[in-house]
Amino acid sequence: MINLIEEAEERRAPVARMVDAFSAWYTPVVMGLAALVMIIPPLFTGAVWTHWAYKALTLLLIACPCALVVSIPAAVTSALTSAARSGALIKGGAALEQLRNIRMLAFDKTGTLTEGKPRVTRVVGISEQEYKVLSLAGSVEMGSSHPLATAIIDESKSRNLTISEATDIQVLTGRGVQGTVSGRDIKVVAPRYIDDKDLGVNKSIIESMESEGDTVVVVQDGATILGLIGLADTLRDDAVEAIRKLKSIGVDSIIMTGDNRRAAAALAGKLDIDYQAELLPEDKVKAVRAIQAQHSGAVAMVGDGINDAPALKTAELGIAMGRGSDVALETADAALTHERLIELPRMIQLSKRTASITRQNIALALGVNTLFLLTTLFGITGLMAAVLSDAGGTVLVTLNALRLMRQK
Repeated sequence: MINLIEEAEERRAPVARMVDAFSAWYTPVVMGLAALVMIIPPLFTGAVWTHWAYKALTLLLIACPCALVVSIPAAVTSALTSAARSGALIKGGAALEQLRNIRMLAFDKTGTLTEGKPRVTRVVGISEQEYKVLSLAGSVEMGSSHPLATAIIDESKSRNLTISEATDIQVLTGRGVQGTVSGRDIKVVAPRYIDDKDLGVNKSIIESMESEGDTVVVVQDGATILGLIGLADTLRDDAVEAIRKLKSIGVDSIIMTGDNRRAAAALAGKLDIDYQAELLPEDKVKAVRAIQAQHSGAVAMVGDGINDAPALKTAELGIAMGRGSDVALETADAALTHERLIELPRMIQLSKRTASITRQNIALALGVNTLFLLTTLFGITGLMAAVLSDAGGTVLVTLNALRLMRQK
C-alpha cells in the first residue's frame, strides 16, 4: 500500500505538488500572523482582547487556503472525467499536464495506425505447395496472439487445412517464430533477416509484394525456403483526420514500425508523415531517444504490443491502444479505450485548457483572499464576509473547473 501511495504521489500534477508545498509553509505563517494580531495590540496598547481575537479569527478564515488547495484537484478531476467520457483514460495529473508539452507523436503501425486485423492476401509456394506452406506456418503460429499470426491461423482454418501441433516453439523477438512440426524445423520470419543469397530470385517477388503494401513473411524448413505469405492491414478510419488535426495544433508525427520499409512507406505516404521501419524493440527505444535529443518539446509514443512497451516507457508520455497487450497498457501513461485516434489531438487540447483553467483558479483563489484580507484590515468587512470569502472562493474555483466537463 505504501508503494501504491508513493506511486500515486509521483503521478500527481507537478503544479498540484507545488501548491501542496506552498500550503505547507503558508498555513503556519498565517497562523503565526493571526496569533500576533491577537496578542500584540492588547499587550502593548492595552486594547480589548475580544476585539483583536475577533480580528485574528477573521484573518484565519480569509487566509485559509481551501480554495487554493481545491483549485488544482478540481480542474484535474474534471479534465480526467471529460477525457474518460470520450474514451481516453489518462493515468493521473502528471500525465495530463505532460500532454500539453507534446511536440512529436511516434506511432506504431500494426494495431495502432491500422486496425490490427491483417488478412492473408497472397501465398506463394516455392519448395512446397501453397496449402502446405500455409498449414506449416499456422502450426508454428498456433497459440500466438500477434496480429500476423492470428491472420495466418484464420486463413488456414478458412481453407480447412490441417494444423499440426508444433513443439519446441521459440519466439524470435521482433523477427518471427520457429518450432518443430512433424520432425521439420519450421521457421516463420521476416525476409530482412535472411541473407540475400539465401533468398535468391525470391527477393524480387518479396519486393514486389511489399511495394503493394503487403507485409511478407518467409516460411523455411531449416535453410530451405518453402514459400512466402503476404498480409495486409487496413488503415483506421480516423487516422488521416487525426494526423491532420495534430499538425494543425503544432504536433508532428512519425511511424516507428518493425515492418518492412516498403509497407511503411506506403502507409506513411497515405498519411503524409515520416517513418522509420524494420525496427527491433531496442531500435524503437533508440529512435525515441534520438527524437528527444532533436526536439525541444516532449515526445509521446503510441503503441499496442509487448514490443512497444520499452519505447512507451522511454518517451515522456506513453499512450496504449485499449485492446493492446497487458504490458503496453500497464507501461503507458494513458490509453485510448475506444481506440479512436482522433482523441489524441483532443487530449492535447484538453490538457492545454486544463492548464488555462488551473491558472484562472489560482488567480481567483488568491484574488478573493487578498481582496477580503485588505477590506478586513481596514475595517470594511467582518467575520461573516470572511466566511463567505472562504466558502465562496472554493465554490468559484470548483464551478470554473467544471467547465472542463463540457464536451465539444
